Amino acid sequence: MLSIEKYQNEFIDYLKAYSIRKEPQNLYKPIDYILSLGGKRLRPVLTLMSTDIFNGGYKKALDAALSIEVFHNFSLVHDDIMDDAPLRRGEQTVHEKWDINTGILSGDAMLIMAYQLFENYEPKTFRELAKLFSKTALEVCEGQQYDVDFETRNNVTIPEYLKMIEYKTAVLVGAAMKMGAIVAGASEADQHHIYEFGRNLGIAFQLQDDYLDAFGNPKTFGKQVGGDIIENKKTYLYLKTLEFGNDTERERLEHLYTTDTADAEEKIVAVKGLFTSTGAAQATKTAVEDYTTKAFSVLDTLNISDDRKQILKEFGIGLMGRKV
Repeated sequence: MLSIEKYQNEFIDYLKAYSIRKEPQNLYKPIDYILSLGGKRLRPVLTLMSTDIFNGGYKKALDAALSIEVFHNFSLVHDDIMDDAPLRRGEQTVHEKWDINTGILSGDAMLIMAYQLFENYEPKTFRELAKLFSKTALEVCEGQQYDVDFETRNNVTIPEYLKMIEYKTAVLVGAAMKMGAIVAGASEADQHHIYEFGRNLGIAFQLQDDYLDAFGNPKTFGKQVGGDIIENKKTYLYLKTLEFGNDTERERLEHLYTTDTADAEEKIVAVKGLFTSTGAAQATKTAVEDYTTKAFSVLDTLNISDDRKQILKEFGIGLMGRKV
């Protein structure tokens, strides 16, 4: 087993070797660009780690890990177009640097390239990877549509929101880990359980992201604290405030989310005050802990050594202990 940093470095070296230098340049240069923008590389690292966990040798999983990363970045390119986002990881988004048509077409090519990477595996492994990938990719699209639908709905429920973040974020984390198990030749039971570990950790990760967007440290969060509030996103914090708040607090929150204000900072302070006073902030932290506990409970069912279970647990603790 390697350290997280070592897996990251091994993957980044492999990614650099994969750099696209083909014609037409206006199709492939945007792909190189988005893949070079950095990020935590969380999903491919999980694929490599999972393969090692099941004694498969992480190098066998580099193509599967790269497929996950290419797909993830494809989804970001298209999400940025849908959101009309100007920046991604502090740099221009693809559709801003080039144009919308380029973003759509280069994104489409990335989806195809993600599938092509499975061709480097034996037929049985190829079939299992492609089946999981197709299921996951469709769920990610469904999650994105739920997210879009929620922007214009005022009756979103907590279960609906949890389903949205499961599909939009968590299933890809689960799939990343299951792909590693598939490459390693792990049993179907272990494949299922490592997927559930990743899926629950993915939900916890997104709920924590909701929390940090409002209450994170501006110096370390990496993006504007309060961004979800400014954009009137109906996050877990928002929905819990509606659930826990009295009539006055609910009316105040809904007013803040439906009325344009010239003072964004004032709005952020007022909304955060409601998140705290109603108990929604604490409920969100509790939900993060609950889903992390669910993930850890799955570890007992895995047919691996206690040392390796501890490695997975420590990874989860580190991920949930982030302040950025």
